[in-house]
Amino acid sequence: MLADSCGRAGDEHVDDPADLAVSYNIVEIFHSVQGEGFRSGIPHVFIRFGRCNLRCEWCDTDFDTYQEMSVIDILGEVLKFDCKNVIFTGGEPMLNDLWPLARPLKRRGFHLSVESNGTVEVPEGLLDWICISPKDQMYPKVAIKQRTGDELKCVYVGQPLSIYDELKAGFDHLFLQPCYDEHESVENNGRSFGITEGVVKENPEWRLSLQTHKWMGIL
Repeated sequence: MLADSCGRAGDEHVDDPADLAVSYNIVEIFHSVQGEGFRSGIPHVFIRFGRCNLRCEWCDTDFDTYQEMSVIDILGEVLKFDCKNVIFTGGEPMLNDLWPLARPLKRRGFHLSVESNGTVEVPEGLLDWICISPKDQMYPKVAIKQRTGDELKCVYVGQPLSIYDELKAGFDHLFLQPCYDEHESVENNGRSFGITEGVVKENPEWRLSLQTHKWMGIL
């Protein structure tokens, strides 16, 4: 059924067979509610890509364990859910050429978002929503190449917010998020939350972002 709808002449969706054959390293595809940032509370289908060019100590994703999936297989998984919002996440999704996957999704009316560390520039017109979460607080020598977007979401580990003075001008929404480390105690993570809240109160152009999905015990 999916193969027919992807390639039948005269159909509403006629995809390039070359796009459908492209493979990506996929960790998981799942339907959940966005738990953080500006689009928090909105249901999305998350496509989590393998591989990352950074290794942040608080990262909660095993991005080195993945399987190869073709675009047509990815579409088959995404279309199982009654949801028109897709988030490309990782790992670092922008290490991939996402056009072959984005084109058939857009033909079907999906709203496409990305969560990226910003070290790879996002091609113009590829996505509907760009969330950049720079890790220059941990990797000061790694250049942030994506300087514009919808949402700048920074994990707070004590860095001066002045490091974002130039970068923040290119974004519509600014978020500061406590560093939640699953290996730390509840007390230590709670202390991090309190410190971040205090920083936001002193810098009201920033909003507090919390990973509410973790509190709810969902993906």
